[in-house]
Amino acid sequence: MDTKRTTFNNKLLPYLLLAPQLIITLVFFIWPAAQAVKSSVEREDPFGFSTVFVGLTHYKRLLADPNYLDSLLRTSVFAVAVTILSMGLGLAFAAAVDRLTRTSRIYTTLLVWPYAVAPVIAGVLWWFLFNTSTGIMPFFLSRFGINWNHDLNGTHAMILIIIAAAWKQISYNFLFFLAGLQSVPHALMEAGAIDGAGPVKRFFTIALPLLSPTTFFLFIINVNYAMFDTFPIVDATTNGGPAQSTNIMVYKVYQDGFIGLNLGSSSAQSVLLMLIVMVLTFVQFRYVERRVQY
Repeated sequence: MDTKRTTFNNKLLPYLLLAPQLIITLVFFIWPAAQAVKSSVEREDPFGFSTVFVGLTHYKRLLADPNYLDSLLRTSVFAVAVTILSMGLGLAFAAAVDRLTRTSRIYTTLLVWPYAVAPVIAGVLWWFLFNTSTGIMPFFLSRFGINWNHDLNGTHAMILIIIAAAWKQISYNFLFFLAGLQSVPHALMEAGAIDGAGPVKRFFTIALPLLSPTTFFLFIINVNYAMFDTFPIVDATTNGGPAQSTNIMVYKVYQDGFIGLNLGSSSAQSVLLMLIVMVLTFVQFRYVERRVQY
């Protein structure tokens, strides 16, 4: 059977169609990244009147700075916790909604709403809920002997930003997991039921392996989200405190650059953060993707 193909005689048309995306990528991604690399090898006064080339001095100081290494460790704990919590709850909610028939659209709508909330609003919301003076959560926790105070307790503060960041991302994970579950062939699930497998066993032996492409995609998205997009949540809840206990890498870039006016060190931190995420993404595609079943 012959298929009709559309041909374009104008050779410039493909470039014109790609131009808007290329311009956006160049202006908002490539150029700022290049500026960050340039600033990371320079020492500039806070007012921008003089600039001195210092090479890798900022990088050497960062790698020898205990505060920066502590921030790297905190970021690792934060990213792992947010990824596991948001993906785990997103998958659980998707599995629950997938079993519904009549009310699935209502539950889907309710679970998607948090994704429409701005990150800073999500941070303020959870800050109010865990406020030591007027929040309802410290009141309930006190019934179990937990004296909640994220203003003084670094562990409590870290738990607060993990909960807020994960809550913001659950809806995104839920949508993709639900779409993946609904694409699982019903014939396979019915065959498992005929063989005597219960709902839980069918989920872990049939549905979950078929979700590996979706899980792999969401794993990369959630790691990048935890490393980059959680700045407003930290800024709205703890401001990196108490005693720098929630000062993760993305917030430390802001704190050192915009508040401390140490532009060279801040730029070097942003470059290192970008390199870490690039390495993590490469490792995920190089090694983790091998176990994905397409």
